[in-house]
Amino acid sequence: MRRAPVAIFLSVVATAAGLTACGDSSSGSSPAPPPGTAAAAPPAGSPAEAHVGPGCGSVPASGPGSFEGMASDPVVTAAADNPILTRFADAVRKANLVDTFNNARDITVFAPANSAFEQLPASTIDHMTSDNATLSRILTYHAVNRRVAPAELSAGNFVSLEGATVSTSGSGQKLMINGNTAVVCGNIRTANATVYIIDSLLKPPSSP
Repeated sequence: MRRAPVAIFLSVVATAAGLTACGDSSSGSSPAPPPGTAAAAPPAGSPAEAHVGPGCGSVPASGPGSFEGMASDPVVTAAADNPILTRFADAVRKANLVDTFNNARDITVFAPANSAFEQLPASTIDHMTSDNATLSRILTYHAVNRRVAPAELSAGNFVSLEGATVSTSGSGQKLMINGNTAVVCGNIRTANATVYIIDSLLKPPSSP
């Protein structure tokens, strides 16, 4: 009769030892975070930072003009290295706006692809490039003074550096600027800007 308490005591000790072993950190499992702890931010390249638009395949896979290469340069420098944005970069240089764009902090640039310039009549190009004030007004209308995420473009209105409002609409891979200009590829990071490559030039409301 006296052996029963001893047996019970040994059983309790053995159970406690088993629970301790299960909770040992060497088992490879991580303890759950305390309630209310914020989740870690998604790493670069995660779906939250994915590029948008049907034409992202036209961006070089590697080199200075690639997504990775553009990320380390200010926006005009990055655009000049991208083979589908060279005419935009040239226009910014001609308008003496390189410092304005490159030195800005956290802007969004709706950058027309080379094809957007090529579809314009020669007379329109001549008119734009012959008057720096006009060219400057047009180009600064393509920039917003903060970084804009793709989700914000679904129904947005943003004041441009030129002063007039740029409107956006759409969702997913089909995003539109001012109703009739499509995003070719967007959410491209540069050192100081978020870039959306677009398929035509935007016209400020103040333009003739």
